[in-house]
Amino acid sequence: MLASLMLATQPAAAAEKSRLNAVGISVGSLDNPYFKALVRGALGEIRSINPTAHINTVSSDFVLARQQAQIDQFIVAGVDMILLVAAHPQQIEPSVRKARQAGIKVVAVDVEAAGADVTVQSDNRLAGKSVCTYLAEKIGGKGNLIIQNGPPVSSIRDRVEGCRSSLKNYPGIQLLDDKGDGKASSFGGMNLMLSHLQRYPRIDAVFAINDRQAIGADKAARSQGRQEMIIGSVDGSPDIEAALQQDTRVRVSAGQNPFLLGKTAAQLGNRLVNGESPQERDIRMPVPLLTRDNVREYKGWGAVH
Repeated sequence: MLASLMLATQPAAAAEKSRLNAVGISVGSLDNPYFKALVRGALGEIRSINPTAHINTVSSDFVLARQQAQIDQFIVAGVDMILLVAAHPQQIEPSVRKARQAGIKVVAVDVEAAGADVTVQSDNRLAGKSVCTYLAEKIGGKGNLIIQNGPPVSSIRDRVEGCRSSLKNYPGIQLLDDKGDGKASSFGGMNLMLSHLQRYPRIDAVFAINDRQAIGADKAARSQGRQEMIIGSVDGSPDIEAALQQDTRVRVSAGQNPFLLGKTAAQLGNRLVNGESPQERDIRMPVPLLTRDNVREYKGWGAVH
């Protein structure tokens, strides 16, 4: 609802002469389709505001030192706005503060970044809670569940906390492990799942912090002939769309809208650059559940929103 409000009240600043002439964008990984969609949404909005704006898009690969150097480069280049997917939500603060002291507006996107002017992210806590509630119900409220954790960013932290909060309502479910880091990748999810399969003779459900890990976990389970479990995750990616329509253990994903995240972040950043104050500084986007029952109606990341 907040996102809708922010978009609905978008003023005519873009139709007038915007002060937005240069933008720096730093995301987690440009190899990840999620961040590609996020950047695509941001670029489209920026180009609609100023077709000649200079835009520099880079990937931090979740390496803090690399992102700090990128922000320094943005400052030297004199950008008006930075869209930032923080490599670390707290440790990036000195760089964010330096950028703001240079007169640059900083919009945290997808994850929190301490000191940012405004944050636009999915409701990640609700995503984790909804997926784990779905998994818990599907296994009858009892059994063994694993949380595949991931990199130390706020979105993942919130998803895990949301999942844990859901499990409090199911005393019959034993949480076997929630510490393992699947690196937010398919390879990491597969390796972590292989380790869990060796340690635990029965696993009824797995919550992976993103779709890539879920895909890897499914590959590991099927390679070992372990068919007893169901798997859920967060993202609503093209890969998970396919998995939900194939013979996999994947059953649910909370669908994010990275295109709209990027677009909204660019809109809000432009308002800041043009001297307006946002009505809200922490915008949470909805995360509907994607299941085998509704996957064929899902618009997906490739849709123009």
